Amino acid sequence: MAADSLVFEGLLDFEIASIGRTCQTWYKIFGEIKPGVRPLIALHGGPGVNSAYLEILTDVTNGRPGPLIVYDQVGTARSTHLPEKMGDTDFWSVQLFVDELNNLLTKLEIKEYDLLGHSWGGMLAASHAVQGPPGLKHLILSSSPASIPLWIESQHILRATLPQDIQDTMIKHELEGTVQSKEYQAANAVFYSRHLCVLDQMPGPIAEGFACIGQDPTVYMTMYGLPQRKDRKDFNITGSLKDWSIIDQIEKIQVPTLVTNGAQDEATDATVAPYVEKLPHGKWVKFESSGTEQNSSHMCHFEEREEFMKTVAAFLYH
Repeated sequence: MAADSLVFEGLLDFEIASIGRTCQTWYKIFGEIKPGVRPLIALHGGPGVNSAYLEILTDVTNGRPGPLIVYDQVGTARSTHLPEKMGDTDFWSVQLFVDELNNLLTKLEIKEYDLLGHSWGGMLAASHAVQGPPGLKHLILSSSPASIPLWIESQHILRATLPQDIQDTMIKHELEGTVQSKEYQAANAVFYSRHLCVLDQMPGPIAEGFACIGQDPTVYMTMYGLPQRKDRKDFNITGSLKDWSIIDQIEKIQVPTLVTNGAQDEATDATVAPYVEKLPHGKWVKFESSGTEQNSSHMCHFEEREEFMKTVAAFLYH
């Protein structure tokens, strides 16, 4: 394990019994793990991007006893890749990633911790939290849907607000199954500029995450997949997460929970509403002013960096 100014990184063995193989999870610690001090563990989205875009959360932990811990989930970036498992929906399960998180907690000997999940990472964090882990003390679900059917419905509504020519291009390619074409990607970039990141220039760490999917699309393509349509009104995705929902288990989350999203977020109010309504100890904060002509979207921690970090710190430490 290498160390530089209290920044540590390393690899943890992660044994996956279903394939009889020991894989590795790459992790990075900003600060120092100490007994009696809670780290903030951040779970990245995708699935299939890397953790670099969550390192900005050191804004929250700097100057406080607990460190920030990020890691690349198995199949992604600096952790073990398993391209031979492309399309294996039994293998790429939510529980696989819950097991990986539990392995990290065990190997790093973490007894108590706070957990932040962004987008897919929030789905993973919630799936962990409903199992009642005794060491979890605070949960943050950042721009994360309570169900993928709600997410898909919101995507459909948001797409209807795009310029008509952009809508027509996207629908055409989704019907024809040609969504990897340059024309479709250009149209999708317009959607992203409104609902994924409204900053004039996409921050490098976010772009790096998308590049990770391009370099190895195994996890993303298996779990999320591609957008598709049977007709102009029937919009869906092809991946195994298309029916995922945690709505009927939300009441099992007994720790204080902060739910956040942006005013223009693709994780719309409707996608987080079940959390807001059902969490026993929940708080909802919506970020609505990014300093640009548009409100914050899916990357509030960049778009409204100061306000986001202040909100998270107040939730965790006061």
